[in-house]
Amino acid sequence: MSDLEESVDRVAAETGFSGVVRVDRGDGADLAKAYGLAHRGHQIAATVDTQFAIASGGKGLTALTVVSLIEAGMLDAATTARSLLGNDLPLIGEEVTVEQLLAHRSGIGDYVDEEAGNEVTDYVLPVPVHELATTEQFLRVLDGYPAKFTPGERFSYCNSGYVVLALMAERASGIPFHDLVQQRVCEPAGMRDTQFLRSDELPGRAALGYLATDGLRTSLLHLPVRGSGDGGVYSTAADIHAMWAAFFAGRIVSTDWVAEMVRPRSDVPAASMRYGLGFWLHESREAVMLEGYDAGVSFRTVHDPKQGYSHTVLSNTSDGAWPITRHLDKLLTP
Repeated sequence: MSDLEESVDRVAAETGFSGVVRVDRGDGADLAKAYGLAHRGHQIAATVDTQFAIASGGKGLTALTVVSLIEAGMLDAATTARSLLGNDLPLIGEEVTVEQLLAHRSGIGDYVDEEAGNEVTDYVLPVPVHELATTEQFLRVLDGYPAKFTPGERFSYCNSGYVVLALMAERASGIPFHDLVQQRVCEPAGMRDTQFLRSDELPGRAALGYLATDGLRTSLLHLPVRGSGDGGVYSTAADIHAMWAAFFAGRIVSTDWVAEMVRPRSDVPAASMRYGLGFWLHESREAVMLEGYDAGVSFRTVHDPKQGYSHTVLSNTSDGAWPITRHLDKLLTP
């Protein structure tokens, strides 16, 4: 057993971790290991191929989908939301653009406002979760939130903004958002196990999300039955590794756009990070990150193209990923 595996095993045991950890350096995986249960009721163990929800980690896939539509001429960074929303969501200002939405600088009101400090397990959705299965159906929960500030003024993490981007992508292309992500991100990246699954009909390799480190209570009633632009996709550690490889090789969007997406648009001192377009950025190094946190979901993946390593942690509990991803940050950072 390597020192890396032994140290991760120790943190996993101390915290009751349930999920998958993968570390890649150079051309191969130094570690790919599963812990705990994907389904507690039936005592089904997680495996390295288990599909886990990645919550807001999916915003990176949304951003890549939108940018690919920009490259295809169906959208532009300066396209306004209003030009595609028509009479829908009238509280979104006329001047809000695609680029501002991607950078979380649009100022629009958020249906899940993370600045409000609510517990992640709060019931926050104003409609039954089973009625949120398509992007158009999210209009019911996006409406009625006034703007927080003038577009472009500052950074404010916004879930609504990424659902609006998904809606704009659908209307500009004429293709359902879930299909767009498959066609424009998953297929060119070789992400064969990444899908927007319905939480009420999960296939055998998908993990249920749990509200605590023990017990049988799942997150089914807390989240939309099928996610959209702000999160909800399921993926595997291998697929996340494939995404990083394809992204930086220019196989999803051009390398010019890769550079634009990882160019800092905002400093976010509260998170000790910066933000580009769809991706978190380390506060001082070139590392690029995606994170997801929700009821029964925690996910973080870090890729450092200069140092040549990445690590990914997926968990089916709300807090499970954080101790291990912090451990790996300390262990792998030069």
